[in-house]
Amino acid sequence: MSRLLEGGRLAAYGGAYFFASGAFMSYWPVWLRDRGISDPQIGTLFMTRQLVSVVSVLGMGLLAHRIGGLRGLLLALAGAAIVMMGAYQLSYTFLALILVGVVWGCVWSPTMALYDGVLVNEAKARGFVYGNLRVLGSIAFIAGTLICGIAVDRFGPPSVLFVGWAGIVCLLPFALLLPRGEAHLRNRGHAPFGFRELFRSRPFLLFMIGAGFCQSSHAVLYSFGTLTWRSAGLDDVTISLLWGLSVAVEILLMMASGWLMKRIGVTGLIGLGLVCGLIRWTGMAFTTALPALIVLQTLHAGTFAACHLGAMAFIQRALPSSGTALGQSIYYALGTGATQAVIYQFAGLLYDRYGQHAFLGMTAISAIGLAAILWLARLWKGELLVGNVGR
Repeated sequence: MSRLLEGGRLAAYGGAYFFASGAFMSYWPVWLRDRGISDPQIGTLFMTRQLVSVVSVLGMGLLAHRIGGLRGLLLALAGAAIVMMGAYQLSYTFLALILVGVVWGCVWSPTMALYDGVLVNEAKARGFVYGNLRVLGSIAFIAGTLICGIAVDRFGPPSVLFVGWAGIVCLLPFALLLPRGEAHLRNRGHAPFGFRELFRSRPFLLFMIGAGFCQSSHAVLYSFGTLTWRSAGLDDVTISLLWGLSVAVEILLMMASGWLMKRIGVTGLIGLGLVCGLIRWTGMAFTTALPALIVLQTLHAGTFAACHLGAMAFIQRALPSSGTALGQSIYYALGTGATQAVIYQFAGLLYDRYGQHAFLGMTAISAIGLAAILWLARLWKGELLVGNVGR
């Protein structure tokens, strides 16, 4: 029972975060359209937020790498996120939304990178399976998506903001349940490595391309998936169920993550995600039939969960534990953040011109990522890449 409580204590923060993410990821474009924002402008808003997030995630990662104390940083970010939801409520023009989005990117984007750093280190230290700790977050994502879909169906698009806000408010008390984190010595000699050492490592760069492109290939889905399905005549409750289904299957994969890791390994998990991307995005480019969408949404277990689990396992094995925060931040900021920033803008332009066929651009991105992971599998055999390799 004590081990179950310990796992719940670690997972609760992620539950609140993903409840809010479930609402925003599935219905944020609907909220933006309700405020008169065009499709290219939606792409620009996503791109701007992602570009800002690159700087904020790297900055917070460096701060955490130097001083530790992740819980304090997460508490501060949660408080700022609550305030920024109020700013969004008061924003009705494109200029106002882009200004608020810049600040929001600085606040929201580092949260997941720092929290995942806590989970990776705690899983290694306490013998937890990382995927099992993330299950609560996936369940909460489904709840946020379903509740948001029902709210939009009954009360209209403005309810998106309030559903997400409910999850964000819960971040503050749940952050207090997290471990404080080790306080690092404030001197240059403490950090076992820095940016330069990581970017001299060819395996790390290939990992960034492969895993980063896999996650970034969701850009059209996250920006325009709900809008596409609405245009095809699907109602909001059905759409929320489609989003919930994708995460429900993701939960099953996470629960089997320990078994799967032993069978196909780190690069195998990321490669599985990219192969699923080739199938998923090609299918979504040509159909909005509900039976087909149900099948394609189950591939989210590969395109997101398998890739994410592989990425976290790579960071856990390739970097020393004292460098996890920096490694996580670089991956989130550059591997996914900067890449997504460009691809979100690309997605907006593609969707404006080609509509649903914009998903084919994501198929091409998945193919590039798969080539990088196949190369990584030949070069890296599970060893530490930087830091004290004798640890």
